[in-house]
Amino acid sequence: MARQASRTSLTGTRIRERRVLAGMRQAELARRVGVSASYLNLIEHNRRRVGSELLTALAGALGVDEAALAEGAESALLDTLRTAAARGAGEGADAPFGLRDGDGPELDRIEDFIGRYPGWAALLAAQHGRIATLERTVERLSDRMAHDPHLSAAVHEVLSAAASVRSVAMILHETDDITPDWRERFHSNLNTDSLRLAEGAQALVRFLEAATDAEAALASPQEELEAWLDARGHHLPALEGSRAPALAPMTEGQAELASAAARQMALAHLERARADALALPLPRMQEALALHGCDPPKLLAELGCDPARLFRRLAALPTGMSGLPPVGLAICDGSGTLVFRRALAGFPFPRFGAGCPLWPLYQVLAQPLTPVGRVLALAGRPDQRFATFAVARPRQPAGFDAPAVWEATMLIVPQPEAAAPAGRSDGTPMQVGTACRICPRADCPARREPSILAQEF
Repeated sequence: MARQASRTSLTGTRIRERRVLAGMRQAELARRVGVSASYLNLIEHNRRRVGSELLTALAGALGVDEAALAEGAESALLDTLRTAAARGAGEGADAPFGLRDGDGPELDRIEDFIGRYPGWAALLAAQHGRIATLERTVERLSDRMAHDPHLSAAVHEVLSAAASVRSVAMILHETDDITPDWRERFHSNLNTDSLRLAEGAQALVRFLEAATDAEAALASPQEELEAWLDARGHHLPALEGSRAPALAPMTEGQAELASAAARQMALAHLERARADALALPLPRMQEALALHGCDPPKLLAELGCDPARLFRRLAALPTGMSGLPPVGLAICDGSGTLVFRRALAGFPFPRFGAGCPLWPLYQVLAQPLTPVGRVLALAGRPDQRFATFAVARPRQPAGFDAPAVWEATMLIVPQPEAAAPAGRSDGTPMQVGTACRICPRADCPARREPSILAQEF
């Protein structure tokens, strides 16, 4: 309802713009549609609503489509500018563009701004989209440069070759009495090391140019497994039903599972997913979702299962199932290392290293067996909120006499698709980040290192 009201408040501005473009006086347009000039003046200044019959008459008199006056092209601009305003204002020192309390954009005048200056509004919206794209690129590259072992190896190779070239060149330059035999050896080494340097530099450039997730080379068996599951929507129909399929053949000949380690991890994932499907059959999940929607507490009460199993099962159901919105899933071990990720739009995971220490995923490791629910919002992106549900459970893979292996699981659901779990007492979401290096929140008590996004304006 709020969105429709904001569009209606722009109708008068659009009528005035169309009249001016047509070179028509206000009194003339009022006469054509059968109203007084003073009443039309109130309409054009958005002080009176326009009835459907009058709107039709105005559109006919101005020679435009009625929808152009009623809706215009500003609906997308309104949404984008509201998001830009929310991100730009922030809260106090957390404001990403250096704004302080009272200096933020006038939210109640966005419609008027679009109506009066549509070109500037479109430019601002485009710049907001461009900034968001660049921020995501910075996040990915920063993550890779900080943690990617392949990048570290490539840089080491380049530096090693450069040092070798420099060493040989210094010997040839500073030593006069080198025999022809040794000089030839040094020249051969110099040629070999220079070729190695060139090849290493080219490989490094190719590696850094793969900036997007789709283009980035898969650096680990875990990424190969996640790419294989992403290509299938994380749902494997062969695992559904009472018949137990042979799991090993399902991992053979898969382009994404290039390494033996990835195929071994995929087989372990299939075994667990198969057990989850047997415990929570697809028809039963469909019935529960139709009854309760994506409400994990109610689903747990209905199904009577382990929370971690329910979270994994929800993330493995077919895309588009009735009552099931897009969900994300993160699993970490007792060290906090992410061992499984199913990405959710708007809630990115770090490619390497650990995520934000404030995530419930890590909080539950300190209170095992107790489910925790929180509403989260990413710092600097207050326009999106997520309902998260997490629990930590022990596993005994080596038997009761061996140490327990702890595992935490977190389900992520965009709001308002899911009912809000118990959160902060004032109802506001908890501000979290993706990782410390790329989190703009300046006053975070859990910060491990300064953010590269912290800038002075």
